Amino acid sequence: MDKFRMIFQFLQSNQESFMNGICGIMALASAQMYSAFDFNCPCLPGYNAAYSMGILLAPPVVLFLLGLVMNNNVSMLAEEWKRPPGHRAKDPAVLRYMFCSMAQRALIAPVVWVAVTLLDGKCFLCAFCTAVPVTALGNGSLVPGLPAPELARLLARVPCPEIYDGDWLLAREVAVRYLRCISQALGWSFVLLTTLLAFVVRSVRPCFTQAAFLKSKYWSHYIDIERKLFDETCTEHAKAFAKVCIQQFFEAMNHDLELGHAHGAMAMAPASKAAPMPPDSGEEEREKLRGITDQGTMNRLLTSWHKCKPPLRLGREEPLLMGNGWAGGGPRPLRKEVATYFSKV
Repeated sequence: MDKFRMIFQFLQSNQESFMNGICGIMALASAQMYSAFDFNCPCLPGYNAAYSMGILLAPPVVLFLLGLVMNNNVSMLAEEWKRPPGHRAKDPAVLRYMFCSMAQRALIAPVVWVAVTLLDGKCFLCAFCTAVPVTALGNGSLVPGLPAPELARLLARVPCPEIYDGDWLLAREVAVRYLRCISQALGWSFVLLTTLLAFVVRSVRPCFTQAAFLKSKYWSHYIDIERKLFDETCTEHAKAFAKVCIQQFFEAMNHDLELGHAHGAMAMAPASKAAPMPPDSGEEEREKLRGITDQGTMNRLLTSWHKCKPPLRLGREEPLLMGNGWAGGGPRPLRKEVATYFSKV
């Protein structure tokens, strides 16, 4: 368990590296999925293009959504986008930076799928086999004598060697080589364009907007850290709240039992007496409660955190509960602070 805990803490502290590794694994998985996928072209004029476009576009969409789902910052982005402004204005630049950071990682696997599909050529061959220039590659003198539906039926069978019967019109190997050459050219062009685009986005863009880039990066990290610290504080408060609540329950039950057996206790001297609770027992847990000791107050605190987060300005106390924390909704009255000291002597 200690090893797993250390690995989990390492992944939490190196979340960016972890997400990059996840995206790399998904990219390799997409390539492996395509190699294991059994591509069967229907070889029908009305279905070849639809089947090929579905194979080319549907898996990248699924992989992109999976990349977003596996990113822990999706919920943080949605929460930051939908929250009320309150005392803290929402910065669209920070939201754009967060979304672009997630989208860049989530696009790796879809780009790999499209590139592998185009470089393989089967999908492109199935989609555009009916567009082969027969007059340039085959027996063009026979084309005028063929009806258009019959010509489309013959060309649609080019991806299927076992049923293709149009060698008298166009050699199948010629059509396959022609279409695969175009597909591979498009695949390498796609790889080149995506690589250049990624280089521009990752390297050149911050040079022109360095100040805005640094601001967006800083505040996106701040939102992430603030959310984690708030979750940790809520977890710590919930543990202390549960512990104090259980202790009070057991103390109340013990008091009821003592009242029920009062007559028996008065009749005979007790053989032993329970040790009194030390004055500072549970004091540490009560300090962790930070004054929030009932369900209603905690619910108001959580609602206030969602609707009216504190302003990003330290050293000044401003009212956060608008009209709900004290009567009149005016300025916050001065609070009396009472310090209680317990002696362990």
